[in-house]
Amino acid sequence: MEIERKFTIKQLPENLESYPFHHIEQGYLNAAPVVRVRKEDDEYYLTYKGSGMMAREEFNLPLSQEAYYHLREKIDGKIISKRRYLIPLLHPAVQEGSRKPPADYSLTIELDVFDPPFAPLVMAEVEFGSREAAEAFVPPDWFDEDVTYRKEYHNSYMALEI
Repeated sequence: MEIERKFTIKQLPENLESYPFHHIEQGYLNAAPVVRVRKEDDEYYLTYKGSGMMAREEFNLPLSQEAYYHLREKIDGKIISKRRYLIPLLHPAVQEGSRKPPADYSLTIELDVFDPPFAPLVMAEVEFGSREAAEAFVPPDWFDEDVTYRKEYHNSYMALEI
């Protein structure tokens, strides 16, 4: 189960280049259900995502390089290319009245900096272990709008609509 929230951001972190990152290229074979092929650095995947906006089933199957490029030729819409920075978020804030997380609780912000034709879009995604944790999350100050429930910010929609 993938449980994540998506946000636009107000500004890039000052030290962005100090964080590890992955170069991601992906395309979509189907939108409902989502069937995606992805190249992440030197690894290749076929992904199925069920319905839903914040929480949905997700299955990743490894692909060979040859299989990826074969399927890539069959995608609909545009290829999405982006650099994904992995930014640790130690001791994230939670809404008042929510269950207090363990002292060692941390999350990872996946900050996506999109290449053309989607540039200058930058979005942050945060994955959670439960719906309760996702709903209790208080985003950092440099996050802007919560776009979790806005389809136009989901990669499958973007790839097929632009």
